Amino acid sequence: MAAKGEPVIIKKYANRRLYNTGTSTYVTLEDLAAMVKRGEDFSVQDAKTGDDITHPVLTQIIFELENKDGQNMLPIPFLRQLIAFYGDQMQMIVPSFLEQSMLAFAKEQERFREQMKDALPRTPMDMMNMPLSMKALEEQTRRNMEMFQNAMRMFTPFPAGGAAPQQGEAPSRKEEGERGDDLQELKDQIAAMQRKLDNLS
Repeated sequence: MAAKGEPVIIKKYANRRLYNTGTSTYVTLEDLAAMVKRGEDFSVQDAKTGDDITHPVLTQIIFELENKDGQNMLPIPFLRQLIAFYGDQMQMIVPSFLEQSMLAFAKEQERFREQMKDALPRTPMDMMNMPLSMKALEEQTRRNMEMFQNAMRMFTPFPAGGAAPQQGEAPSRKEEGERGDDLQELKDQIAAMQRKLDNLS
């Protein structure tokens, strides 16, 4: 049994079965996805070696969910842009940026849900105030979309107006200088975005 406040240990065996040591039962990837949605923390370990394999298991859950009909959440342009960052010099910044973006987005969504509750009419007086509540909801939705679009914009592989170098073409010194400027500009944009996320938080 995990100590209070510590993640539950899930053991993965060679036959791919997952064992929840907290409940002493075998579980599936769907069960783990449900645990995540309930906010239950867990760590997945290889039953033989004891290695932490939480990351690949969570990735597998996302893969399974993305393959379910009508549940695609990651747009193709985003996936392409994410793949392009692997091996890139910006790769070290991406995980932290994604984590902070998702945390801020989750907080905005929680605020949105609270406003949805308040917006639902319960009395005749609430019906009279409905236009004001709906206006607040529209503003919240606009802010959510703006934040998400800003986050997506940060993952554009090439700056606006720029183009990817053709395969086989060696970059000139001028192009290398411009790339350095673009990199600095991207870093500045990330820093600015981080400040915005901090303010939202």
